[in-house]
Amino acid sequence: MIKQISLFAENKPGRLANIAEKFKEAGINIRAFTIAEAGDFGIIRMVVDEPDMAHKVLHDAGFTVSETNVLGVEMEDIPGQLAMIADVLSEKNINIDYAYAFVTKTEKAFLIVRVNDIRGAVKALDGANVRLLDMSDVHNI
Repeated sequence: MIKQISLFAENKPGRLANIAEKFKEAGINIRAFTIAEAGDFGIIRMVVDEPDMAHKVLHDAGFTVSETNVLGVEMEDIPGQLAMIADVLSEKNINIDYAYAFVTKTEKAFLIVRVNDIRGAVKALDGANVRLLDMSDVHNI
């Protein structure tokens, strides 16, 4: 499992720049992120190399912020990998609440996924020989 930082931010120009600047000043590297718009506010979810420090920096800056355990899934960057992972989880009746993905220069793709049963998902994916990331992997991406 890896830690994800989630925060609510006003949906207006400069908010993401403010967050990114705070992370720059603290030496925190964003590895993956997504923004979901919800009217006047947005939900920013991100994986960073120093989640505890990121939480503190954002909290001290006045943001509503939380940490959530999510799964980081390594996939080959080829068609069908997402379908395979979704099938493995579906077979165990595990729902994907949300997900976002990115690719690297190493021809690997990484899926960040929040599920309704994280322990069951770990067991199911391990049983299917799917490699899961931990925080040491996040530092090396």
